[in-house]
Amino acid sequence: MKDPKMKFSTEEALSIYKKLVLPRVIEERMLILLRQNKIAKWFSGMGQEAIAVGTALACEKDDHIMTMHRNLGVFTTREVPLYHLFCQLFGRKDGYSRGRERSFHFGIMEHRIVGMISHLAAMLPVADGFALGAKLKNEQRVAVAFTGDGATSEGDFHEALNLAAVWKLPMICIVENNGYGLSTPVSEQYACKSLADRASGYGMESMVIDGNDIAAVIQAVTEARTLALQGKPVLIEAMTFRMRGHEEASGTAYIPDQMFEEWAAKDPILRFENYLKEHHGQHEDYFKQVKEDFKEAIKADVQKALDCPLPDFDEKRETEAVFVKASEGPTSPPAKGNTPGDQMTKGFRYVDGIRHVLQVAMETDERTIIMGQDIAEYGGVFKITEQFVDMFGKERVRNTPIIESGAIGAAYGLALDGFKPIVEMQFADFISCGFNQIINNVCKSHYRWSPPVNVTIRAPYGGGVGAGPFHSQCPEGWFMQHAGIKIAVPATVEDAQIMTWSALHDPNPTIIFEHKKLYRSLKGKKLYNIPYQEIGKARVHRPGTDASIITYGMGVHWAEQLAEEVKMSHGYSVEILDLRSLAPIDTEAIVQTVTKTGRVLLLQEPSGIMGPMSEIAAVISEHCFSALDAPVMRCSSLDTPVPTNTQLEQGYLASHRLAYTFNQLMQY
Repeated sequence: MKDPKMKFSTEEALSIYKKLVLPRVIEERMLILLRQNKIAKWFSGMGQEAIAVGTALACEKDDHIMTMHRNLGVFTTREVPLYHLFCQLFGRKDGYSRGRERSFHFGIMEHRIVGMISHLAAMLPVADGFALGAKLKNEQRVAVAFTGDGATSEGDFHEALNLAAVWKLPMICIVENNGYGLSTPVSEQYACKSLADRASGYGMESMVIDGNDIAAVIQAVTEARTLALQGKPVLIEAMTFRMRGHEEASGTAYIPDQMFEEWAAKDPILRFENYLKEHHGQHEDYFKQVKEDFKEAIKADVQKALDCPLPDFDEKRETEAVFVKASEGPTSPPAKGNTPGDQMTKGFRYVDGIRHVLQVAMETDERTIIMGQDIAEYGGVFKITEQFVDMFGKERVRNTPIIESGAIGAAYGLALDGFKPIVEMQFADFISCGFNQIINNVCKSHYRWSPPVNVTIRAPYGGGVGAGPFHSQCPEGWFMQHAGIKIAVPATVEDAQIMTWSALHDPNPTIIFEHKKLYRSLKGKKLYNIPYQEIGKARVHRPGTDASIITYGMGVHWAEQLAEEVKMSHGYSVEILDLRSLAPIDTEAIVQTVTKTGRVLLLQEPSGIMGPMSEIAAVISEHCFSALDAPVMRCSSLDTPVPTNTQLEQGYLASHRLAYTFNQLMQY
């Protein structure tokens, strides 16, 4: 270790040494427990401790850190209670995720730590969200995200760094380059000379540092923090080496033996000990004593954690942990000034209702932030946020690059920081690019480690407008299988207002699927005081006695037209149940309508195979089988992509075969 530019007093240097040694001592104990089969898995950070410890030391306590699986030193340096940390590592009930996660896949907001998910680059956009939160609050703090050389090949790495640079965020990305992505050497991962070279392409500052020199790490992160606070995000490439396998079971046979010999001489603890000998008069006896003291100090917490019971299974507790229990939300005050439709309430459209709610939300809560492609001066492709920049400013109405994943990840970070972010998908079809952030970050967080995640994603969806296979899809069913997110599908102008307002005040994440064809064709009532209603309640749109049509979205209007036709032609009384949401599903309302009429048609706009109505059919089979007078009928769009040609699209849509399917139901 070179004589550092940063000068440490003896007291400071010894404190640094102790913080550097503690994670090594803990890890040595974990490896023993692994061999004793007392823990299931271990991801070693041995040889890389200087990066985690040095970064945590250089950061201020209010800075947020997104950790990886080798960053034990961040947790110990930030003085996370060891008993609870060990319970987490052992999968015990007193761990931070109560056995629902292992390793470092958890967060502790009181320590400003947000742990990783296994999709490695996914936490970088989250750091952008925290950094944006700091900027909006005008707080002198930064967000730091660790990642590895392997993860720099992922799309989220690019999206996050580009966004940080464009928005001039106080964000630091630290790449721990240990030479291998599991077993793949860096020579097979990228062709540039240095990963730090990529920073210039984003307009970022960059540094390449010796990651095994803790003084160099502290100095670099301190300098990077100063730059970041000036709106200059920084990419730090920390060169290091992993002295053990990716995880213990995978071994290290793919690494040449001489590399271990070379890097053993660069061990960060050994190097700092040599520095302490040379500059602060310390001796081997002192180093041995520190290590022995730590071994003794952690014994009690290790044993207590091993003695802590494993979590018992309680189905009710587990299912209730998926969502934050929502309390009654507020009723909105009237909007300031005029919004479209004020002069002609009878001409108030679906699109006007959504705009109205967003305006009220922005006026009443400065924590509400809207982001998406082309939503600022342009007002979005459907003009819902037109003039919002003039009303609320570009800090709160933010254009993003074309980065669905990056935008959703940033919104997740903002939500963890106490904001109420709204992300507009230009078209619902493009939500596929943000699937990982939604499914593995946004959906799962509350179940994993209990934070509220008030992210609202607006997604214009649906066909009938000749927009073809990439601008007409109905992706709502994609998300039904994934616990932790609410799915709203408003079919009326009133519900567009109520469900949007309710989503914005629900502590859980929500995707609102807004049907494009309804935007300017459907008119209804403007709600000057918008009520909060917990998402998950269906509504009888039209009462009836002879048969039930269960549907949502555009299907409600198809069903309404059919109900009028069969009333006139056959005298049938058709009940229409508007589900209003697909997660949660209102099982009670489904049972009530099926029991009432005995005949049911399930109508959906998506293709039939594995569509939302497949789940509703299962609910009916399980709960209402004896009440049925006929088989459950499904009416769906064809199992093809959505065609562009208008005539082909009309044949594709479920509405084309609705009358036939209903007749089959009634003739049984």
